[in-house]
Formats: sequence, structure tokens, C-alpha cells
Amino acid sequence: MIAERATVVGAGSWGTAFSLVLADAGLDVRLWARRPELADSINRTGRNPDYLPDVDLPPQVTATSSVVEALEDTDLVVLAMPAQKLRDGLVDWAPHLPDHAPLVSLAKGIELRTGCRMSEVIRQATGAAPERVAVVSGPNLAREIAARQPAAGVVAASDAETADLVATACQSPWFRPYTSTDVVGAEIAGATKNVIALAVGAAEGLGLGDNSKASVITRGLAETARLGVALGAEEATFSGLAGVGDLIATCMSPLSRNHRVGVGLGRGGTVTDVVAAIGQTAEGVTSCESVLALARGAGVDVPIVESVVAMVADGQRPELIVDALMSRQRKPETA
Repeated sequence: MIAERATVVGAGSWGTAFSLVLADAGLDVRLWARRPELADSINRTGRNPDYLPDVDLPPQVTATSSVVEALEDTDLVVLAMPAQKLRDGLVDWAPHLPDHAPLVSLAKGIELRTGCRMSEVIRQATGAAPERVAVVSGPNLAREIAARQPAAGVVAASDAETADLVATACQSPWFRPYTSTDVVGAEIAGATKNVIALAVGAAEGLGLGDNSKASVITRGLAETARLGVALGAEEATFSGLAGVGDLIATCMSPLSRNHRVGVGLGRGGTVTDVVAAIGQTAEGVTSCESVLALARGAGVDVPIVESVVAMVADGQRPELIVDALMSRQRKPETA
């Protein structure tokens, strides 16, 4: 099967940018926007005025606020809703989803209360078989993707044929998807890197330099890999695009929302004020406690994640990031 038509659920920055990827790969794309006025504006101007106002969308991308219209005759359903809103959103979508279409998650987070990864949320909310669900991850900052700057990503699915189908649907001259069957690794890497990016941003906000930030990134990668392997992931995943690739981009780029939130916290801002100033979801803020709960349940030591939770959820000083790095007992680097 080759996908010819795709539906992207969620007209935020990443959903809009990914609709452009799919269109450039040759698909007709319906972009679902929750607000009718946003859908009308996208169709009228060929741009998303709220998230990517200076990006011209291809004519193959049309918008709608109708669930039924969005899913009509679609071959691929891409879910670009925030992690903590995905389950509730799928309640409305599940009755209309076509039986054959793969369900693709773009969200990078862990659900609060349940500790579920996004692929698990999709399967529970829709009843879809595991082999129908895929995730897209990697160093894919929406603004750069929308500018058609060369980038690579990973399509992970437990079924290799599903991964291949989705990868084919989003391969273009400037977007190169690789495939993987390690869904757990891709999702744990994608969720935890947002938390580490908050820590790196906080270090920058405190006035620390590249040595400090590189140290936090590297030890954050070690925490991420320990957690992923404990949950059944393949260690090699964390050395690839979904692991260290995504981690570097999210931790270091000023385009990263999680990085920017961390910088604001490091400079003394409150979570409420910093997030409000950015105006979009920073998944590390909403998922950090869930990541920590997963780690504790698996018996995995994650001191940087712990310090981020203390900073974000408990309002403690951002200098805890430095404490987490420098006060650890001396041991082999691989431990």
C-alpha cells in the first residue's frame, strides 16, 4: 500500500510543518484545526497565521475543522496534538477513524497519571492493533522543517511494513526518514529529551557556558538511555537520531520551546510566567513528573530529571541543576 492522502490532526507549529513535509512527498493533506476560523484563514491565505505566519503552504494542504471531512478517504492519520490532550482528543476521533490507516504520533511526552507513552494512549483510546501505530521522532524543530532545511528523522513502529509505509509517505528531497522497530526507545528518548532541555536551558539562564551545558546533555543522555533500556528499549536507539540527535537539537536551539522555558527559569522567572510568554506547549514542563515516576517505578537513577521536577513542580532554585551534576558520587562514566 502507498499512501496518497493524509490527515494531520492539530494545526500547531509541528502539525503544520509536518503537513508541508507530507505534501512535498506527494500526498494530498487535510490539516485539522480545532477552530473553524483558523481553518478558514489557512484555506484563504495558504498560511497558518497563528503558528507559522510567514510560511507558504503547498496547494495540496487544505484545512478543515470537521472531523468527518478531515478523515474522508484518508490513508494515513497523523496525530499532532499535545501529549496531555491526546487521549481526550481521540475520544471524538475514534468512531470516525478508518480501519486500515496507520496512526502516527508526533507528540513527545508521557501521560500524566497513567505514565503511558503516546503509542499506548493511541492504542487504548482507539482500540487499534499495535502494528497500526507509529511514532515520528528525531531532531525536527518545526521552524526549520517548515523552511525546508535538510533534516532526518526516525519512523518507529513495531511492524516494519507500517514503518516503511509512513517513511515513504514523508520522504522528500529535504526530509530523510529512517525506520526502526524500537517504539519504546523512540518515545522514551523523545519525552525525556524535553526534560533535559529544560535543565540545559536553566544552565544557560544561570550564565553557565558550553562546557556546563555539554556536561548536562551528556549525563542527561545517560539517564535517558538507562531509563529506556530498563523499560525494554534498544540501547543503540539512544545513539541515533531519535536519541542523541533530538537531544542536541532540543537542548541547544533557541527555537526549542523547552530550551527557552529553561532559560527563563534560570533567569529567575516563574513557570507560569515563562510558559505564558512563549505561548505554546513545552512538553518537558507537562511531562517531567511522569518521566520521573516512570524512572522511580523502574528503579532507575535520574538526578537531572529529579532536579527539573523540583524546579518546575516545586518552584525550587534552578541551581539544583548544577547540584545534580556536580555533587554525584565519583564513579565510572558508563555507570
